[in-house]
Amino acid sequence: MSHGPLSLPARLCLLAWDTARPAVNDTAQLPGLVRAGALVDLARRGLLTDEDGIATPADLDSRTGDAVLDGLLELIHESRPHSWRTWVTLRARVTLDAVREQLVAEGWLRAEKRRVLGVFPSVEYALERAAAVDALRRETRQVLAGSVPVAEVSERDAALAALAAAAELFGGACARGRRVGELAGRAGAASPALRGIVTEVRGAVATAVPAPASP
Repeated sequence: MSHGPLSLPARLCLLAWDTARPAVNDTAQLPGLVRAGALVDLARRGLLTDEDGIATPADLDSRTGDAVLDGLLELIHESRPHSWRTWVTLRARVTLDAVREQLVAEGWLRAEKRRVLGVFPSVEYALERAAAVDALRRETRQVLAGSVPVAEVSERDAALAALAAAAELFGGACARGRRVGELAGRAGAASPALRGIVTEVRGAVATAVPAPASP
C-alpha cells in the first residue's frame, strides 16, 4: 500500500472511518484500536520490548520523529509498568487525540470547533480525503480476502489488516479464520517476541469490540 508516510495508528484511525458519513468517526473501540496500532508500531521499530508481559521502553533516549509515537513512548516511560493489554486502553484517548491533530496538520482531516449546549468547547473532525481512505479500505479488504499471498504482504500491512480484523472494521466474518491468524504471524515475523506482542494487542482489541445485540 502507498498513502505516504502515515504511521500505523494514523492508518487505523482513517481505516475506521465510514466515508459515507465523513463527519462521524468516534466509536467506542476506536481509542483502543488506534492505541494498539501505536504499540505495535513502536514494537516493530524496536523501541518497545516485552519483559515478562510488560511493555518496556528499549532505550530511554530513542525517538521516532513522529509526535504520536514519541508521545506514547514518553507516557509509558513516565508511568508505572503495565502489560500490553492494559496499555491498549489506558488513557487511550490521549493517543487518538494526538493522531487526529496530526491528520489535521497533514490535510487528511478538518477540525471544526463547536460548543456543546452553547457553552462547552468541543472539536469535531471531518474527513477531507475520502477517496484516499476508500482506497486504503479497499486495499486492506483485499489483504484480508486473500488476493495476495501472506508471504508477499508487508509486515506493516499485515499488522494493519490483523488489527482491523480484530476490531471487526469489515464485519465479523473478516475477523475470524486462518487467514487472519497468518497475517498476525506475518506482522510479527521479525521475532518471536514481536509475534507475542501482536497476539496480546490483537486480543485486547477484540475484547473491546462490543458484542452484537440479542435478537
